[in-house]
Amino acid sequence: MKYFVVSENDHNEIVSAAYLKRGYLVDEANEAARLCTEASRHGIRTHNAIKALHLDEMLGSGSKGCVPGAEIIEKPSRFPAVKIWDAQQKLGQATGYRALEKCIQLADEYGVGIVAVDNAFHYLWGGGYMLEAARRGYFAYTNCTAALAEVVPFQGKFPTLGTNPHSWGFPTADAVGFPIVIDWATSVVAMGRVEQFKREGMTLPPDAAVDKDGNVTQNPFEAAALLPFGSHKGYGLSLINELVAGLIGGSLPTIRNRWIDEDDGEKRGACFFFQVIHPEAISSGLFAKGRDQSGNIKAVIDDILGHGNEKCLLPGQLESNAAKLTEEHGGLLFSEAEVKEFNELAQECGKAPWEQSLLKTVSI
Repeated sequence: MKYFVVSENDHNEIVSAAYLKRGYLVDEANEAARLCTEASRHGIRTHNAIKALHLDEMLGSGSKGCVPGAEIIEKPSRFPAVKIWDAQQKLGQATGYRALEKCIQLADEYGVGIVAVDNAFHYLWGGGYMLEAARRGYFAYTNCTAALAEVVPFQGKFPTLGTNPHSWGFPTADAVGFPIVIDWATSVVAMGRVEQFKREGMTLPPDAAVDKDGNVTQNPFEAAALLPFGSHKGYGLSLINELVAGLIGGSLPTIRNRWIDEDDGEKRGACFFFQVIHPEAISSGLFAKGRDQSGNIKAVIDDILGHGNEKCLLPGQLESNAAKLTEEHGGLLFSEAEVKEFNELAQECGKAPWEQSLLKTVSI
């Protein structure tokens, strides 16, 4: 497939300008562009700037789901390693990066740091935050409730769950050359993947989506709701996010980001959960054959990938390979359909569109 190579600066200029035009502060716009860049650098096409700005238009600043310039309020907590935040519908990426930094600060002091966030707007690619934590030497986990209830529970017929992603990051760069990042939606595909398949004229995998009548469909234009992966297993993992959000203070999944004019007393924002653990905090020190913690991780991975399993991929390996391609070709890689959408964004915010004929192309 042919891709166009775009410099990070040119990408960030358009993305930041688009957020600024919608009323966001400079730091919010830059943090939004930062996460979008990380997604594109690592080949995450479902959560790049196109998805982020579309989500903001439909459910964020273009609706009532996100408030540019909102200030985070820290709520009282009797546990020093735990912070509770009311995000007041602040931009999700800005809130997510702040939560991660606070968790790292707490983990350095207490061995573990947790930030629970209520009244938030979706933070997009959870794996991006975990990748940052793992790069810096921490073991981390995050989940969030999806922007909308779009997933039908196992053996159900009506979408009452979100795609509800889980993301983990492990500091394994010394062991395997890159951080292991496990990141997935709990549906067979994310709704961002459906949008990508629409752009690229592709067909959905089997048993991934249903139409308005509840019939399974592979046509992305007919997909009205999604199905959980692994039947009851994906359903259970999706339920975890809703239960965690319920403990934090989140409200009903089926009304999330569905705003009404009158005040009915319900809440409609998302919830985040961030946890960062300092590896030293969980080390027993009882490593076989005199290995240290890093050496033990490498030994474990070598055993898993041995015995004829040498060609198996590790989670995060494809993303690491994509980042190498980005570096090799000197910029972020976008399809022709994506370049067209970026140029529409550029025109909306008064920036010069990318001239396709001047962009370097690569075939992958």
